[in-house]
Amino acid sequence: MSFQAVQLRRERNMGSHCLLSLDIAERGTSICFSCCVIQELARTAARIAFTFIPVILVKNHRTRKILKHVEDAKKKDPNAVFPARFDKLVENKGDVLRRIRKRTILFHGLLFTPIFLFWAAIVASLERTPLTGRWRLILLSPEEEQDISSQLAGSGWYQAVGEIIAKDGPPKIIPPSDWRYAWVRDTLRALETAIPTLGIEQALEPAWLERGPDDVPLPPPAKFPLRPRPRASEYIHWVCQVTNSRPVSSIPHIIPGPPYSLIVVDNPDSCNAFSYGFGPDGAGGIVVFSGFLDQIMRNHPPLKPTIASNVPRSEETSWWSHLFGNLFVVTPPINQYQPTSEQTSDLAILLAHELAHLVLSHHLETLSSRTVVVPGILSIFSDVVRTLIFPITMFLGPFVNDAVGQLGTVGSGELTKLGEYCTSQKQEIEADVVSARLLAHAGFDPRRAVQFWQNRSETPATAECSPTLAKEKEKTDKKHSMFPLGIMGSGHPMNEVRVAKLRGEIERWQEERIRVRAERQLGTVGP
Repeated sequence: MSFQAVQLRRERNMGSHCLLSLDIAERGTSICFSCCVIQELARTAARIAFTFIPVILVKNHRTRKILKHVEDAKKKDPNAVFPARFDKLVENKGDVLRRIRKRTILFHGLLFTPIFLFWAAIVASLERTPLTGRWRLILLSPEEEQDISSQLAGSGWYQAVGEIIAKDGPPKIIPPSDWRYAWVRDTLRALETAIPTLGIEQALEPAWLERGPDDVPLPPPAKFPLRPRPRASEYIHWVCQVTNSRPVSSIPHIIPGPPYSLIVVDNPDSCNAFSYGFGPDGAGGIVVFSGFLDQIMRNHPPLKPTIASNVPRSEETSWWSHLFGNLFVVTPPINQYQPTSEQTSDLAILLAHELAHLVLSHHLETLSSRTVVVPGILSIFSDVVRTLIFPITMFLGPFVNDAVGQLGTVGSGELTKLGEYCTSQKQEIEADVVSARLLAHAGFDPRRAVQFWQNRSETPATAECSPTLAKEKEKTDKKHSMFPLGIMGSGHPMNEVRVAKLRGEIERWQEERIRVRAERQLGTVGP
């Protein structure tokens, strides 16, 4: 099952089947409530509340109005005659007021229960993004994350990515025997060696402090180091330890992910790459288009090609064909080149950016936002609006009510796209910042990244997705880009904002190094 299939299955199951997940292990049974279940309960509670709240409000208002009218009339004319039920209300005023108070309590309960459930889901889903410390929402349980990872593990990632890039027609895949694939693979593996360092930056403190102004800078230790995402088995282990009154201990394991999957597509018209997936065993990976490699060659002229051609071995060709079948067209290898250090540095900058998306689990955040958070919020808001205007629309017939419902659907779609745009821009800036750390720890100069991104403009040819999706993304971005920038207080293009944030991050490293050195010198010299 592909990553898109997991999304569709989740969307279909939200209404009826996404209620409770049971996880049975050898040590016991743990009932794990997903945060999306809480949000679904909040939405259901809101609909129930909006059904009864108008009735309660109308009944209380009508009762108070009758009581006031009868009491005022009795004061003016004690002999005034009213219907028996009105007189009975006045006679049993104490009981009537108690019933009004009970209905008022019920009103507040119906009103605040969905609000409480909604915010409980939000608070329970909040987490700090590693390395940057940004608060984010991931409304996916560990079981759901593990399910997504298992669906994409192994050949599942290649099948899912194949469905994406096949929208442009049968893609031409560069085989592992080609020097371009080997170049991208070796650079990616070099960057992957820096990932464990992101979790132990405190141990590198002397190294980053000793760097001079002319040396390649190293980042100061992050306040929120990289940690593995919790797995369902760890929650079961933790619950068993707590219930049995045993000391709680964490289960150490490596950060899942590396080595990541890789595909290099022979497409000279696309000058970028994109990352996709989440989890170990190749469930996450990067797709690089050859147009970007060609662009590097043009910017930094390569050495002369060798005369010999790198012919693939028969076992490599058969393995590649067995993995992809007839989905991809494998291009023949071309003459060998020896990339220069400048070319490899530019390639590393782009790969580090995509690798940062994978390390920070941005795809989980996007999936959670698109399928759970935004639709849930918009659904509750739509129910509130339709409840408020129902006294008016109820007299206008079913056609007007259907039009109002359709208008809400269209508006929800536009707000969803706007929310996705805002989220994606935050993630792009965050990936730039974290990629600088990866570059520095892998031995590349992160300062080159500022010039690299400054020279690149956001076009369909350089978008971080397949060419077909890039054109659709360009239309959406043009439509929704100015409003989010206005909210953020910036009228600059997003590319300029990203470059400014990246430059500011590297300058912060220098300022932090100077500050810590000064504090330590004062501590050494002082009394």
